[in-house]
Amino acid sequence: MEKIDRLKCSLSAVTEQLLNQQVGMEGRSSAHYLAMASWCDVQGYKRAAEFLYHHAEEERTHMLKLFRYINDTGGHAMHPEITEIQHDFQSFRQVFEQVLAHEVKVTRAIHQLVDHCLICKDFTTFNFLQWFVAEQLEEETLARRAVELFDVIGEEGIGRYTIDKELGALKEEDAK
Repeated sequence: MEKIDRLKCSLSAVTEQLLNQQVGMEGRSSAHYLAMASWCDVQGYKRAAEFLYHHAEEERTHMLKLFRYINDTGGHAMHPEITEIQHDFQSFRQVFEQVLAHEVKVTRAIHQLVDHCLICKDFTTFNFLQWFVAEQLEEETLARRAVELFDVIGEEGIGRYTIDKELGALKEEDAK
């Protein structure tokens, strides 16, 4: 029976497993960004909070895009168990340094998935993943810009207020 079920799926079992791992990564990204948004909100960084709320929703959308692809190709998408979410941060800057580090990690995971598809000659999934490759370039660029604000503006005096204001502008640019 398992052999017949596998024939109904255009994904290999390994590819399905790797895609489900990426579903988990996107789900955790959404949860991390939501926790960061809440922290910023409580600290009074309202524009940064909106920036992160927006990204939490965007990561959830990425998760659903993968989820649907797995199911559309005959696989079985699995909702990830999401645990160990950090809710407190030492500084405003730390939040955005973690965003950048996380986006780099997601990019590497997407690249490994793309590499797997090339090796397996799964050109359909390879083609599907090209959207994620382009999206990760945008995500990393935006995260780098957010961290650069801390270096360019500085946090002294009205620095954090100005950074918060500029993060709001970055959110608006990203939405375009």
